[in-house]
Amino acid sequence: MRAEAQAHVDKINQALALVRRFLDWDRALRRLDQLNNRVEDPTLWNDPKAAQEVMRERRRLDESIGAANAIQRELDDTTELMEMAEAEGDAALVDEAVASLAALAERAERDKVAALLAGEADANNAYIEVNAGAGGTESQDWAEMLQRMYTRWAERRGLKVELIDQHAGEQAGIKSATLLLKGENAYGYAKTESGVHRLVRISPYDSAARRHTSFSSVWVYPEVDDDIDIEVNESELRIDTYRASGAGGQHINTTDSAVRITHIPTNIVVQCQNQRSQHKNRAEAMKQLKARLYEAELQKREAEANATAANKTDIGWGHQIRSYVLQPYQLVKDLRTGVTSTAPAEVLDGALDPFMAAALSQRVTGEKVDVEDVE
Repeated sequence: MRAEAQAHVDKINQALALVRRFLDWDRALRRLDQLNNRVEDPTLWNDPKAAQEVMRERRRLDESIGAANAIQRELDDTTELMEMAEAEGDAALVDEAVASLAALAERAERDKVAALLAGEADANNAYIEVNAGAGGTESQDWAEMLQRMYTRWAERRGLKVELIDQHAGEQAGIKSATLLLKGENAYGYAKTESGVHRLVRISPYDSAARRHTSFSSVWVYPEVDDDIDIEVNESELRIDTYRASGAGGQHINTTDSAVRITHIPTNIVVQCQNQRSQHKNRAEAMKQLKARLYEAELQKREAEANATAANKTDIGWGHQIRSYVLQPYQLVKDLRTGVTSTAPAEVLDGALDPFMAAALSQRVTGEKVDVEDVE
């Protein structure tokens, strides 16, 4: 077998081994059989919530196991075909088999990442909150660029994006914005983006064309499902109403429909102004607050687990700074992951996808990934 083909085979086998080890393969097969038997029980839907949880777990297990089995079958068939082609001296068929193995290796890597997104809230929808830092118009413009980047990235992945709250800047950009990403594994894919994002560029707002550094913070937290019970004491909340800002009709800008909720013990602040009704805005803000409290609890559990793990040198990604260097007609480089995008440097819309893919792959595998490996 050619060295190139063997490299693809080794990569596929490593991905399959990681998925099987992560799923605890034998236990996963037994659990899938149990869930299939429960689905056949006609009394299952007597409790709709429990039934939905069973169906969701069954679907996730069935997809992970089915994907691994399909890759293994295709790998066996392709390697067998290659061996026959080499024995017969058919170079064209060998080249075709090598190309098939390369495509299969890429698919195995994608399925590996999807299978590893099995955290407690990875499958949930996700809130993305962007806040401009110090720097005035520069940081506000950078915050709007980040918001647009996340929106475009989510749309390319087939996620539905809802704008929950947005405060526009005085001259350009935004002061803050909250997005809700709806779709499978939205939180699992986006959670590595939490932290401070720094942009270095020649400012378009500076007549002297000097280089400016802008900061914006991004926080990602999962939407809380109905079956997750989060208790919030009303006496620990401060609820403020104010007039919504931005574009809107006569009603939305002339009544105090926007709602801001502050959780006093943790100093967590959430707000919503996208609905015309103050009641609906308050309900959405409460959902955000519960999501923030749940995400804080998940971080606490992860910190405790890391403290007892063998590798105590790992640094939480949420405490790091992701930096971008942006100059006209040059590369855009993420200084945290080392990933460089060759997309046009004037617009970052196309640069986020390889950055996030590399960050996620590097997080779950511990291996440094170049942008060419994830595009």
